[in-house]
Amino acid sequence: MPLLRVAEDIVPLSDFKARASELLKKLAETGAPMVITQNGRAAGVLLSPIEFDALTERARFIDAVAEGLDDAGSGRVVSHESMVAEVDRK
Repeated sequence: MPLLRVAEDIVPLSDFKARASELLKKLAETGAPMVITQNGRAAGVLLSPIEFDALTERARFIDAVAEGLDDAGSGRVVSHESMVAEVDRK
């Protein structure tokens, strides 16, 4: 994910409303996240669809690895040989 540039990627809500089309185009071009502020505080983070998909895909992968490690640690595993034998039976 591209880095957030504080001078360019933190935008007050009023500026975002006035320049939405321009800022969305920039978001698509750079891929950098954009922080939208309201009353001087972060109110939301805007990501391009590509960056959002990449972020959620990474999160799902990390969750799957953690689940697999938990299964292995708890003994919920099947040997390769027994899995091959089971598949061959079916």
